[in-house]
Amino acid sequence: MPVQRSGPAVSAGTPDRTGQGWSVRLRTDARRNLRQVLTAAREVFGEQGYGAPMEEVARRAGVGVGTVYRRFPSKETLVRFIAEEEIQRLTDRARETLRQADGPWEALEHFVRSAAGPGTGRLLPAGLLPGDGRPGPEPGSGSGADSVQVRAGELLAAMGRLVDGARAAGALRADVTVADVLLVIATTPPAGDDAARQAAASERLREILLRGLRALPAAR
Repeated sequence: MPVQRSGPAVSAGTPDRTGQGWSVRLRTDARRNLRQVLTAAREVFGEQGYGAPMEEVARRAGVGVGTVYRRFPSKETLVRFIAEEEIQRLTDRARETLRQADGPWEALEHFVRSAAGPGTGRLLPAGLLPGDGRPGPEPGSGSGADSVQVRAGELLAAMGRLVDGARAAGALRADVTVADVLLVIATTPPAGDDAARQAAASERLREILLRGLRALPAAR
């Protein structure tokens, strides 16, 4: 996973007077810690939203909070990284679907089913979903904020091609927008302790929402 998008580089190791072993171990530990932090951040923010504290990310990652801040000097930096990562995941899915799907409706349906996942709605940047009143992430200013906006624009453009194709084929309701499809992807049932039931409920909800997107057959 690329880690150079934002924040200072991790200090992977330092020279030692006894050979390269200690330096290599430090670099290995730094990479492992970074993977743990990013995995934990996706889980925590996906469950609790971007208002979750950095201490909870550190606890879930099994590292000290200082380790998190050494890689991401502010919560804003970590939030921006995770938000960009989620936008890119959805963009890649949309582009792959456009290349491979058999028909316009099948493409849109496949994208919705493959893109939806636990925490998707909470990991997307605030403001991308219609009616989203969440406080984060705060992109700040400069290249970081520009990067989020550019990536969001690429996602909306790819999704727009899917929506336009399904609408032109007469398979999608005329009033459905890209924002509506984002809502379908981001909507999840209440969390439960049973993973199998949770997955079944999520699939059932997506099925109902997808039916709501389809154009009604023309009356004869």
